[in-house]
Amino acid sequence: MRLGIFGGSFNPVHYGHLVLAEVCRETCGLDEVWLVPAAVPPHKQGVEMASGKARLEMLELALAGNEHLRPSPVELDRGGVSYTVDTLACIAEEKPGASLFLLMGADSLEDLPTWREPERICALATPIVVRRAGSPEPDFSALAPLVSAERLAEIRRWQVEMPLVELSSTDLRQRAAAGKSLRFRTPRAVERYIETHGLYRVSGEW
Repeated sequence: MRLGIFGGSFNPVHYGHLVLAEVCRETCGLDEVWLVPAAVPPHKQGVEMASGKARLEMLELALAGNEHLRPSPVELDRGGVSYTVDTLACIAEEKPGASLFLLMGADSLEDLPTWREPERICALATPIVVRRAGSPEPDFSALAPLVSAERLAEIRRWQVEMPLVELSSTDLRQRAAAGKSLRFRTPRAVERYIETHGLYRVSGEW
């Protein structure tokens, strides 16, 4: 089994997330991609977010009926600060025969050496680095101290180019807070969930 792992806040999930997951699945021949909402993202500690339950339920709505993309509660179930290395180790134990691939943007690639146990991350999973259409090739030199030359060459082969989708969760939250439309930015079921639960409103829940 070739299993892609796509972690993030998903606060809320939007079409940019879904396009990235599907492009990686198709381009890299992945059997499944798991979208993993963080309990507490290490780089966003102290930032207000919708509850883990709400973010997971929005992912479930967004991915309903897709047999290749599915949400995973692994980090929410574990609780606390969500470190990628712990998540990959947990999934590797759960799926001992699977080849794991870690989906990440080019900006995350640059930061990877600062993550917890980056060498082990690269041993547990092959990074799939995603760049936007028209952007230059990612700089893989950040990984040079972490992996062998052969492993680095292998990782370079897995980069993916995705269509330019100018969407962000920050923008969706701001639009929701201002009472603006989220149509065509996130699946309709997610839009209705946000409206029904009053998420991201100034006086509502986060």
